[in-house]
Amino acid sequence: MKVLIIGHLGLLGHALMHTEHGAEVHGLDLPDLDIRNFPQLQNHLKQVSPDWIVLTAAYTDVDGCESNQDRAFAVNRDGAINVARAAKEAQSRLLFLSTDYVFDGRKTSPYEVDDPRNPQSVYGRSKAEAELGLLGVLPECCIVRTSWMFGVSGKSFPDTILKLAASRPALDVVSDQRGCPTYSVDLARAIFQLCHKNATGILHATNTEDCSWFEFAREIIAGAGLTTEVRPVSSDQMARPAPRPAYSVLSSKSLQRYGVEMPTWKDALLRYLKERKT
Repeated sequence: MKVLIIGHLGLLGHALMHTEHGAEVHGLDLPDLDIRNFPQLQNHLKQVSPDWIVLTAAYTDVDGCESNQDRAFAVNRDGAINVARAAKEAQSRLLFLSTDYVFDGRKTSPYEVDDPRNPQSVYGRSKAEAELGLLGVLPECCIVRTSWMFGVSGKSFPDTILKLAASRPALDVVSDQRGCPTYSVDLARAIFQLCHKNATGILHATNTEDCSWFEFAREIIAGAGLTTEVRPVSSDQMARPAPRPAYSVLSSKSLQRYGVEMPTWKDALLRYLKERKT
């Protein structure tokens, strides 16, 4: 199986390139490939001829998307649809990374794959429209929604918390948003399993169990052996340009149907902290 990772320099892309997968893996990213450029995509796919394309490239600055809407939709929606068109032409399978932000956060039980989309941010809308566009071009594609991703190879919440804790005696962290932290290494393994199983349709893939950002931060501090105080605050007290879902826990039922299991987020965090030290 030959797999092309588009966005291999990003947080998840790096994990995909360095995970044992039983496949021949190739990576492309800026500046060599811009998914907004369809002829460029066509040329690269002719050269690689992948069985699977895993599309992780995206404009993921959630707050930045609010003030750069044109870029958000050009990359996250139109670029993704370009990849689907090129994949169809090259007869390659496609796995697309989407987000919990396609939901509005008003539920109080885990979101299932067929729950209605109702994104509240530009980033969420760009990803939701990408999902619909991909299914229109390539109905047999695989859409994997994930959430709260972290890893050692890029900017992520644990890294930010640890850097702030190094210079501050106390940290204020939002306690009224709930989701599932997801370790890029565990998600990468799950993605390769799904490719090997020729997965189709919409799936949810996160580490198991859920928490608030406050609980996540507190566990990060404790796991690192630090004494920094972590104080709970409301979303209103920490206002951001883009609205976040108050509850975006994703159900694991769709992943389990393919026989794919992911560890708890606390287990993942301990492995992340160990990896970060090395």
